[in-house]
Amino acid sequence: MAATDLDLARALLIADKDATLVAVRDDEVITVTERGIKPLLAWVREGRDLTGFSVADKIVGKAPALLYAVLGPDAVFSPVMSWTGRAVLLAAGIATSYDALVPHIQNRTKNGQCPMDASVEDVWEPYEAVGVLGERARTLLAGPQLA
Repeated sequence: MAATDLDLARALLIADKDATLVAVRDDEVITVTERGIKPLLAWVREGRDLTGFSVADKIVGKAPALLYAVLGPDAVFSPVMSWTGRAVLLAAGIATSYDALVPHIQNRTKNGQCPMDASVEDVWEPYEAVGVLGERARTLLAGPQLA
C-alpha cells in the first residue's frame, strides 16, 4: 500500500521533534519549526496557496483552522485538534484527522484557553479572522504595557 501525502506529512512531523508543521504535495515538502500561527499568517499575507497539499500540524485550534480555510490544503492532521477547529476545516471542505479531539486548545502555561483561539471565538469568516489574528499577534508580541 502506497503512503499518501498525509501519511508522509504525519510521519515527518512525528520524526522531526523540532517541526511544528509539515506540508506535503507529491515530492514537495515544507517543514516549519516556528511555534504558533505566525507562519500561517505570513503565508496568508504572501498569498500562498496550499491547494493539493496535505498538512500535519502539532496543534490545530480554531485560529489556525481559520487560516487553513484561507490557504486551502486538501487535508489537515493534528495530534491535538479542537472541536471548533475541526468544524471550521470541515466547513471549508478540508479533510481532517487527529489523535485527540478536545473542547479547546490550552494556552502554553495550561491555565486557560489559547489566546489566539479566544480572539476568534465569535469569528467564523476566515478572511475576517486574518485581520483579527494579525492584530492579536501584534498585541501579544508587544508584550505588557506599563502605565
